[in-house]
Amino acid sequence: MFQTLKNAWKVPELKSKLLFTLLIVVLYRLGANIPVPWVSADVLTQFKELTAGSIFQYMNLLSGEAFGRATLFALSVSPYITASIVIQLLTIAIPALEKLAKSGEEGKKKITAITRYCTVALALITAWGYSAYLKSTGMLTNDSVFAQIVIIACYCAGASLIMWLAEKINEKGIGNGISIILFANIIASVPSMVSSLWYMVFTQGGFKGFSVFGLILAIFTVIGLAAVVVLVVWFTNSERRIPIQYAKRVVGRKMYGGQSSNLPISLNMNGVMPIIFASSIVSLPATIAAFFPNSSFWQGVLNVFNYTSPLYLVLYIILIFAFAFFYVMISFNPIEVANNIKNNGGAVPGIRTGRPTAEFISKVLNRITLLSALFLAFIAGFPILVNMIIMWIDSTNTAFTAFAFGGSSMLIVVGVALETFRDIEAQMTMRNYKGFLD
Repeated sequence: MFQTLKNAWKVPELKSKLLFTLLIVVLYRLGANIPVPWVSADVLTQFKELTAGSIFQYMNLLSGEAFGRATLFALSVSPYITASIVIQLLTIAIPALEKLAKSGEEGKKKITAITRYCTVALALITAWGYSAYLKSTGMLTNDSVFAQIVIIACYCAGASLIMWLAEKINEKGIGNGISIILFANIIASVPSMVSSLWYMVFTQGGFKGFSVFGLILAIFTVIGLAAVVVLVVWFTNSERRIPIQYAKRVVGRKMYGGQSSNLPISLNMNGVMPIIFASSIVSLPATIAAFFPNSSFWQGVLNVFNYTSPLYLVLYIILIFAFAFFYVMISFNPIEVANNIKNNGGAVPGIRTGRPTAEFISKVLNRITLLSALFLAFIAGFPILVNMIIMWIDSTNTAFTAFAFGGSSMLIVVGVALETFRDIEAQMTMRNYKGFLD
């Protein structure tokens, strides 16, 4: 991996792309620290107190702590990701959008434009909700209508600017713009997580300020994160290969085919999308309840759907399984793959072409999806389970709550890093082939 980055740095074209991507990331991090008018300066302290043990901690982690500081980029990439997911689902449900998606480059441009409009609309709604939350918790120095409009406009503009920066990375950088920004956000939260470890060991209780319980938790946390990295790398790079045998055919005086190949299916073809879908749905009641801090009913809802409750964990795992199968269903079509194999003169050994091949591929895909869902449920659910046990043992130990979503965050970081390095290797390979052909 490091050798690939070293070699890419020697290529002038890739070097310029890497520098441009780094520049965009720096600009993004600057925007994530620009304050918004009429937001209290001590908003971060209030945010940590009000959101301890809530889903907003996870949103703060994914935004690089911009959400907790209520800065210009507080909404982060959430509106753009949500809009992309919605449009992707609608292209399957609406024939007109499906036709646009399959109509070549011009259709993709129209889909991109629709996604942009949807992002702005979602950013406007989210900015209004976030502004209402800041107002309800007393984090604004001016809660007039004009101030609300200005704050909403700032957050909406920030989300639109993030979308523009991500697209610039896709155009002139190394690609995967949104993933790179999300990667930078999680990495930016590492110092805060380290400080939480320090607080947990040397500040929170214990003999002369030293907590043996916190030290044990810190050691297991570091070991656990290292194990998660190894597990994610191994699982992400693993694949199930279905053998394909191509028949021989004679065209003129030449013979084609007769080769053996395979159909590779990644074990983690879902990526982190089921976790994002599941966390968005299961956290919706708690997110709505946070906007009504003085309502006893909504506070009861917040306690029930808080991520330290067993109901949250059960629903979270169920939704991960459901979205894992759903996402594979909309992104991989066994019938289409079977037809392509048949049209190219190929067949799976021991399986008839056509419908039997499609059924065989579907059967293999279901097994892989089940394994992938188990993997994602373990990565995302196990830290939450550990956090629930720790909170049950010591309800005052809130420092460890920052690591409740460490598994899913680590999955994002490692997945983005592997994908980015694969893209760099592909661009280097294309450059070498181009030079050879020239």
